[in-house]
Amino acid sequence: MAPKLGILAGGGPLPGHLVEACRATGRPVFVIAFEGQADPDVIGDAPHAWVRLGAAEDSLGRLRAEGVEEIVMAGPVRRPTLRELRPDRRAARFLARGLLNKGDNGLLGALVRALEEEEGFRVVGADSVLQEMRAPEGSFGAVAPNPENNADIAHGVRVLDATGQLDIGQAVVVQQGIVLGLEAAEGTRGLLARCGALRREGRGGVLVKFPKPGQEIRADMPTIGPDTVADAVAAGLAGIAVGAGNTLVLDQPGLIAAADAAGIFIVGIRPRDYLDGDTSD
Repeated sequence: MAPKLGILAGGGPLPGHLVEACRATGRPVFVIAFEGQADPDVIGDAPHAWVRLGAAEDSLGRLRAEGVEEIVMAGPVRRPTLRELRPDRRAARFLARGLLNKGDNGLLGALVRALEEEEGFRVVGADSVLQEMRAPEGSFGAVAPNPENNADIAHGVRVLDATGQLDIGQAVVVQQGIVLGLEAAEGTRGLLARCGALRREGRGGVLVKFPKPGQEIRADMPTIGPDTVADAVAAGLAGIAVGAGNTLVLDQPGLIAAADAAGIFIVGIRPRDYLDGDTSD
């Protein structure tokens, strides 16, 4: 049997999918649900404990008491203020070290190293548990990107390849060759809401999303789901392009049905193909 999995649960539906996958395979699981971050309806009746985000001693102690060997980080965590965080001594030590690592990549990498090298856990990616949810390559549904869409996708890939080196974000919206917005601290949902007010007349834009260069993907794997489709439709987009194999697709049947009903495309891409090749025809 697979070792007991500890889920560090932030917001969104991903923690629930991980719990269900463990139940389906009989794998033991325990959830650390972060107060003010995780959704009680998603956590449901899974074995769990509600813990303040800054209470590292409580979280680690409970994981050990439950016999957890592997840890997965699941769901976005809203950045708290230092006053909201109220870090305990262990969390404060981590923050002191993490502050030396600028940006999310450095911070998440430092967290993974601390959990493995100092605390003795193994950190795994959500995709290792939800392998069937990895984005496939090519069009998901009935709609495929046309040459104009592909040109916007290619431009979005080039933008993310450049800005990813600066650890800015995983996603960009491009319309008719113009960047409407780049994901920052607001996340993909906030990006789409912002770009809806910036859209131009004519052909709709595209959302392009894939991991940043050197990203610690075990801690922060790009994820889309039916809510992403709804947000893209509300923003007037023509479609969504995600990294094939390194993006999680939640509720793929529901996502495809929503995309087909709205007449937008969802496509899994290999960004390197857009950087090395000509996608204009």
